[in-house]
Amino acid sequence: QVQLVESGGGLVQAGGSLRLSCAASGRTFGRRAFGWFRQAPGKVREFVTSITWSDGSTVYADSVKSRFSISRDNAERMVYLQMNSLKPEDTAVYYCGASFHRGVSYYLWDDYDYWGRGTQVTVSS
Repeated sequence: QVQLVESGGGLVQAGGSLRLSCAASGRTFGRRAFGWFRQAPGKVREFVTSITWSDGSTVYADSVKSRFSISRDNAERMVYLQMNSLKPEDTAVYYCGASFHRGVSYYLWDDYDYWGRGTQVTVSS
């Protein structure tokens, strides 16, 4: 079992920054990647970014590329999402996920085995 707890969400003005954190506990052996997804009210849940645990390779959705940055701290079992130049359309609940799968893209919700409860990010215009 893996427990994930997100934090760092809040209300910020457009153009501002936030850093989300995801604290992981429990099983670590076989862990392959972490990802962030988000879901806005009335919209489909969407991939934001992922990072592989072994070599730190990252992938970003086009909508956040150059503004968001994912990172990990192996020793502290933490995953971070630095969000800069925030826009009102970034408003959503952000979820952290952990994957134990090999050979998947990590772009899909189903590629992940465990999820946190999410943290709300609201960007005002």
